[in-house]
Amino acid sequence: MTIEGNWIGGAMKTDYPHLKYKIVELPAGPAGKGTMQFTNCWGIAADSANPEAAKKLVDRLTSTDQQMAFADAFGVMPSVQSAAKQWKAKFPEQAAFLDSADFAAGMPSAVGATDVIADFDAKLEALQSTDPKTLLDAVQTSFQATLSAKS
Repeated sequence: MTIEGNWIGGAMKTDYPHLKYKIVELPAGPAGKGTMQFTNCWGIAADSANPEAAKKLVDRLTSTDQQMAFADAFGVMPSVQSAAKQWKAKFPEQAAFLDSADFAAGMPSAVGATDVIADFDAKLEALQSTDPKTLLDAVQTSFQATLSAKS
């Protein structure tokens, strides 16, 4: 088991083309469904020498066709809703990633959050011999302490 972003599809295709695996949504917890999503951002400098050309570039990069080209080339899901239906039809085995977008949250940005996540990742390696509830309870406690300390 791994908790990973949808870019894992491209990595698996390249690094482990014959490995069989399945992508599923995370199970709901006490607060309901949850997951994290990551996206990219395009910006145009306010003092750009050519803002119209920059806008055209951003429009092109975020077009449905270009988003699908990124998906084909890198194994990522589109960052625009206009490509969702086409992407899910082309990559049905990865639909759980996009199906989770409606209830996903961004990565916690509190100081110390990356340490909690790194610790969780390390502990996942022992999942076969660890009680999942114990592991998740410990992560919840650590995250809550991290977030409470910053409030």
